[in-house]
Amino acid sequence: MDRPRRIVICGGGAIGAAIAYFLSLRGAAPVVVERHEVGGAASGKSGGFLALDWCRGSALDRLARRSFALHGRLAEELGNPWGYRTLTTFAGHAAEGRRGRGRAGRPWLSPDVTLTGQIGTPQTTALVEPRAFTQGLMHGAQANGAQLIHGTAAGLTMAANGAVVGVVLDTGETVEGDGVVIAMGPWSILASRWLPLPAVYGFKGHSLVFRTGDAVPAEALFLEYEEAGGEALTPEIFARADGTVWACAVSSTASLPVDPAEIAGDEGAHDCLEALCRAVSPVLATAPIVAHQACFRPVTEDGLPLIGAIPGIDNAWVATGHSVWGMLNAPATGEARRWPS
Repeated sequence: MDRPRRIVICGGGAIGAAIAYFLSLRGAAPVVVERHEVGGAASGKSGGFLALDWCRGSALDRLARRSFALHGRLAEELGNPWGYRTLTTFAGHAAEGRRGRGRAGRPWLSPDVTLTGQIGTPQTTALVEPRAFTQGLMHGAQANGAQLIHGTAAGLTMAANGAVVGVVLDTGETVEGDGVVIAMGPWSILASRWLPLPAVYGFKGHSLVFRTGDAVPAEALFLEYEEAGGEALTPEIFARADGTVWACAVSSTASLPVDPAEIAGDEGAHDCLEALCRAVSPVLATAPIVAHQACFRPVTEDGLPLIGAIPGIDNAWVATGHSVWGMLNAPATGEARRWPS
């Protein structure tokens, strides 16, 4: 019997973990190389919001619909250790110091918030805790024989015919394989030193996690918020199954550090976000903050992810650039028949 194909995946975020999981189901032998920790960057700090049809009319529509369905299936198959839950999702607006039209029967929202409509139902919107989801997929892959190596990819090894046959770590050790997938989020740009990859950038976001218990129902809010000085922010507030609420609103184009462990929030960003959250919700006004977070989402020039074989190079693939839809589209990206098995 032929041995399983050994596929080295550079990156232990949601995309890399999903590829490893689905490859393991097909009988391959994935090896994930991660320098920091599984789900340690954006895949552990994002909102984890999922939407069935919010990519309609775009090139991502089929990917998103398939992936939304896979999220429900994976939660059932793997015991849902990541708190998958369906949500009712609302849009609204508020302005600092200006009264709204009431809280629409929702005690967790301030009267300063005006809800303008329901934009998602439990059939079309859902949520996961992203770090637990990423680690859960990795554990599922490892249960099927996948391997996890903590190390930093520093280069590739090539056969005489130019095909990729392994990854060189910064220690000098080589991880041999029958192919390599670059799935390092915004750090995939580092691989452009080894492979002809399009540009990938990092867009920085800040978030807070509040401990709220059962005070906030299974709801998500997308808000337009005007600060006193006239600046417009677009906060997103999601209630998780573990009794926490995740919120974001402040982004920037700060430089991406080489080491994900060095990411820190911009000065004043978390203070601004905290003041906003406490203004729009009496629950968040008194809830303790359990995490101050910052991360970089991977984005591309055209806004579309890079998924598939790298032209002109045998045994090399890429999967990155999912921007805000990385957590949503990870399962279908991993399931895609673009990876060798």
